[in-house]
Amino acid sequence: TPHHTLVSIISHSIVFTNINSLGRQSKDMDGGKPSLPLVYQAVQALYHDPDPAGKERASVWLGELQRSMHAWEISDQLLQLKQDVESCYFAAQTMKMKIQTSFYELPQETHIALRDSLLSHIQNLKDLSPIIVTQLALAIADLALQMASWKGCVHTLIEKYSNDVTSMPFLIEILTVLPEEVHSRSLRIGSNRRTEIIEDLAFYSTTVVTLLMTCVEKSGSDEKMLIKVFRCLGSWFNLGVLDSNFMANNQLLMVLFQVLQRDETPTNLHEAASDCVCSALYAIENVDTHMPLAIQLFQGVLTLEAAYHMAVAREDLDKVLNYCRIFTELCETFMEITVRTPGQGLGDLRILELLLICAGHPQYEVVEISFNFWYRLGEHLFKMSDPGLHNVFRPYIQRLLHSLARHCQLDPDHEGIPEDTDDFGEFRMRVSDLVKDVIFLVGSAECFSQLYSTLKEGNPPWEVTEAVLFIMASIAKSVDPENNPTLTEVLEQVVLLPQTVHLAVRYTSIELVGEMSELVDRHPRFLDPVLHYLMKGLREKPLASVAAKAIHNICSVCRDHMAQHFQGLLDIARSLDSFALSTDAAIGLLKGTALVLARLPLEKIAECLSDLCSVQVMALEKLLSQDSSNGKSSDPTVWLDRLAVIFRHTNPIVENGQTHPCQKVIQQIWPVLSETLNAHQADNRIVERCCRCLRFAVRCVGKGSASLLQPLVTQMVNVYQVYPHSCFLYLGSILVDEYGMEEGCRQGLLDMLQALCMPTFQLLEQPNGLRNHPDTVDDLFRLATRFVQRSPVTLLSSSIIIHIIQCAIAATTLDHRDANCSVMKFVRDLIHTGVSNDHEDDFEVRKRLIGQAMGQHGQQLVTQLIHTCCFCLPSYTLPDVAEVLWEIMVFDRPTFCRWLESALKGLPKEMSGGAVTVTHKQLTDFHKQVTSAEECKQVCWAVREFTRLYR
Repeated sequence: TPHHTLVSIISHSIVFTNINSLGRQSKDMDGGKPSLPLVYQAVQALYHDPDPAGKERASVWLGELQRSMHAWEISDQLLQLKQDVESCYFAAQTMKMKIQTSFYELPQETHIALRDSLLSHIQNLKDLSPIIVTQLALAIADLALQMASWKGCVHTLIEKYSNDVTSMPFLIEILTVLPEEVHSRSLRIGSNRRTEIIEDLAFYSTTVVTLLMTCVEKSGSDEKMLIKVFRCLGSWFNLGVLDSNFMANNQLLMVLFQVLQRDETPTNLHEAASDCVCSALYAIENVDTHMPLAIQLFQGVLTLEAAYHMAVAREDLDKVLNYCRIFTELCETFMEITVRTPGQGLGDLRILELLLICAGHPQYEVVEISFNFWYRLGEHLFKMSDPGLHNVFRPYIQRLLHSLARHCQLDPDHEGIPEDTDDFGEFRMRVSDLVKDVIFLVGSAECFSQLYSTLKEGNPPWEVTEAVLFIMASIAKSVDPENNPTLTEVLEQVVLLPQTVHLAVRYTSIELVGEMSELVDRHPRFLDPVLHYLMKGLREKPLASVAAKAIHNICSVCRDHMAQHFQGLLDIARSLDSFALSTDAAIGLLKGTALVLARLPLEKIAECLSDLCSVQVMALEKLLSQDSSNGKSSDPTVWLDRLAVIFRHTNPIVENGQTHPCQKVIQQIWPVLSETLNAHQADNRIVERCCRCLRFAVRCVGKGSASLLQPLVTQMVNVYQVYPHSCFLYLGSILVDEYGMEEGCRQGLLDMLQALCMPTFQLLEQPNGLRNHPDTVDDLFRLATRFVQRSPVTLLSSSIIIHIIQCAIAATTLDHRDANCSVMKFVRDLIHTGVSNDHEDDFEVRKRLIGQAMGQHGQQLVTQLIHTCCFCLPSYTLPDVAEVLWEIMVFDRPTFCRWLESALKGLPKEMSGGAVTVTHKQLTDFHKQVTSAEECKQVCWAVREFTRLYR
């Protein structure tokens, strides 16, 4: 583009001097409105500055501008100037963003002027760029949804622009995004306004469809206009407001199917038409209430079979995928009718034939589209457990499995093992999951036998053998190992496979052996040949990891039989790094070894555990002794993770009074772990692994780790003062869980909590502290909750409890799944200790202490929770909030009623656009529903319904 005089006069450096100086002022953009030339230069820099730092400065500065009040006026002026695409796009996008997020900034009397201005901009800029038109259309739609005084916006827009051919594209764009924005996450218009809008759009929907049909008649076969029309129609279908009787007899439906039947339809138009049909099918999911339209769509889709075959013949994969999407959506929509009345009327089983035709396509991406349908069908039939129905659908599932086995074949010229991380590997994993879900219809044993007979009777090429073994491995676990001669024969044959067969066949056969561990457990005579076979795999680099995984499976299932082979496992574990194992496979082998170790006689466990740990301990000692400047890696995480898995799974059965056999070993290892923690105290990742290792060590021996308590807590607290890694809080919660009931430990644990809380509160009180440190919030409240569960009076009598409660109230607004869950659980459990009379001696003390805490913080807590539900948290967190409200109410119902009333009075009753958010009746109904609830789920239901008014 030619340089505008504005840019050519002012050199780049001056532009950035200006932007930098404004950057210093941008902390308070309201201090003064930046000039248009400066904004224009910043936009130019954003798109054209060759220096990334310059782009970044411009981006930050423009972001500040967008958040300021001046953005309204400046974007309006930029759109009026129409200087170039970039500045207009920035302005249109800013306008949309401001209307979505900051509409409250404008007084109501300016709304009409804003609307008229936006309509004038979209008309003036309609030919500049489609992306600008889309941004402006979104801005207009978002304005219409929030501006209660703009009644019948669809009608006014159609009346104003439908007679002007040049305005038609932007009019249809507005009519497309308007229904899409009704459920937009960016707009919190509330369910009252949303219901009003949906009723309004439903009223004008036939007018819109008629307008679209007129468009098609006028523009003939203009591809761009047809794409716009189909996108718009799909958008109205998605909102679910089109009258199905009106649509069933509408010409537009005919046009849709004509476009899809025509061989010469261009790709983009084909995709738009396919999307539209899928939206229509989705919209009539409740078929019985949309019967006329359902029949038309059903018959229309059945006419597309010939077009599908033509696309296959032309090798047009895009169209093939579109048809398969349509056929799948048809099956999804009519699934319940098909199961209810198979083969009759709309239960016509030809729709399953369509999907099986697609499953026959050589490209696996085609059949993959239908997986969700087959999964749902399987789930539906499983719940109904009707043998007659199973017989009807069994042949279809058998044919599907046959296709899937073929799709899982590797290329005949494939070398090496099957890849499991590429697209095809992921497809095979999804096949495996699907087969597990639908195999009950065919019968696992029967299917397993059929698959085996194809290998036994024929002499198939290696890639067919491998794919059949792969499917067999998917279902082996679901075949009953009792009296099944096929299973035993398969296992006998597989372990005799020669090393000369294709590597991929050996790889998958090892997977199959691992899946047959139940059979080995029932028939221990197989254990030696199986282990011999797997050991051969373990020694070969490409097969090592899969063999290790199979050995892990055998160890997990055959723990008692494997005890005699423990020495062999120990030998493998000692020389793990001589095998070419992935990290996960090595960890899996150690896990298997630890599971078997736990079944040895108690007197042998300590010595064997010491042997098993010694390799890792020596490696850690070596790392600690080496000079960090020698360039060698000093990362101890591999060894820490290996120790952690050993401690985690060595869980022998120890009778009361017996010393835990692992206690001595863990005491011996502690100094190395302590030194490693000190050496790497600044590195969060390594400290986290140290804490994880210590956590499993403490869990392994339980009370037997008492001698570690003092040094461990001291070290944790000391390091945490300097490096507040949240994993120390988590480890603290484990210590409280293990020792919190011990009278002699309670004061020490409380001291630990107080020492950990001080740096934590300092961290969380920083600007955005809660949002920036969700892990710390999560782990702090896990620790506090453990205290409530193990020693509530100790915590409630301490001075720290007030600060923890205040922190919890502030953190209820945090939109982070784990952190929020921990906060709510802490508050719920805390109040519950004053509710549940568990006949402990301290119940009256707990009740009095909770009463004091609630007297101080109850009103603030309830107000914050209601505000949080309405404005801060996603709906999946609401059951947790409801549980807290329920506990407060059970603790003191009369006081809670007053607190709730006060909290509700503080909520806004009207939106900035003038629409009513909540009526007085809705407020009183909600108050009554909650306060008269007899169980927690009624509170949850009421909260869910009420918060929709603000979403």
